[in-house]
Amino acid sequence: MASAPTVSELLADLADEQHDLDSLVDPLDEGGWGRSTPAEGWAIRDQISHLAFFDEAAASAITDPDGFSDAARRAMESAVTGTDPMAEHLERGRSMSGAEVLAWWRRARKDLLAVAAGLSPGQRVPWFGPAMSPASFLSARLMETWAHGQDVADSLGVTRRPTGRLVHVAQLGVRARPFSFAVRGLEPPPGMVTVDLVGPDGERWVWDEDGGSAWVRGSALDFCLVVTQRRHLSDTGLVVEGDAARRWMAVAQAFAGQPGPGRAPSSSSA
Repeated sequence: MASAPTVSELLADLADEQHDLDSLVDPLDEGGWGRSTPAEGWAIRDQISHLAFFDEAAASAITDPDGFSDAARRAMESAVTGTDPMAEHLERGRSMSGAEVLAWWRRARKDLLAVAAGLSPGQRVPWFGPAMSPASFLSARLMETWAHGQDVADSLGVTRRPTGRLVHVAQLGVRARPFSFAVRGLEPPPGMVTVDLVGPDGERWVWDEDGGSAWVRGSALDFCLVVTQRRHLSDTGLVVEGDAARRWMAVAQAFAGQPGPGRAPSSSSA
C-alpha cells in the first residue's frame, strides 16, 4: 500500500463521508427516522445518535484525554457487569425529534473535525481500548460513519456508490486481524494473510503480499462489508483460501468493543 495519509487528508475524507450520510437522512420525516435498520432493535435515529455520541466522545478524547480515559474506564467496567454501554445515548436520541438528532450529530462532528485538525503525527489518542495514532483514530471514525451509513442505506433501499475512502476501512480491517481473535479470547493462526482487493476505480490494494497460501481476494467493498460485519461472507464475492484466512474471515471485526454477532447469511446464500 501507499504511504499513510496525513491528518488533513483523513479529515477531508471523514468530512466527505459524513456529508454523504447527512444527505441520506436530511430529507427524512419522523416516520423515516423511525425506520428499522438491519441492526436488530436499531432505527435510523439510533444509528445517527450513536455517531453523534461517539463523535462527541472522540472530541473529548483529544481535548481532555485524562477525563475521557476515566469515563471510558467506567463505561468498560459497567459493560463487564452486564450494563448495556449503548443504552444511555440511545435513550437520549430516542427522546429527540429526528431534526434534533441530526442537529446533535452535526454539532458533534463539526467539533470533532475542528479539534482533530490540531493532532500531530506522534500523538496518541485514548479510546475504548489501546490509545491510537491520529491516523488510526480518524480512520476509525470514518469506518464507523461508513458502516452505520450502510445500515441507513440498507434501511432506505439505497445503493451507495463506493468511493476511494474505502481504503481507510480496509486498512483498519486488515490491521485489526489480531484484535478480531483477541477480543474473543482466541489465538490468531500463525503466519500472514495476503489481502488483495480491487478498489472502486479498478485500482489494486494489497496488504502482506508474503502471506503464502493464505489470502483474501475480491472487491474492496465486499471486504469492508465483511470486516464491519454488515454482510455475511457468503453474501459477497470474496474468495478466501487457506486455514488462517478462513478462520479470520469468520471472526473479522474492524471496530472496537465486544464481539459483534455479525449478520446472518441471506436466504439466497444460506
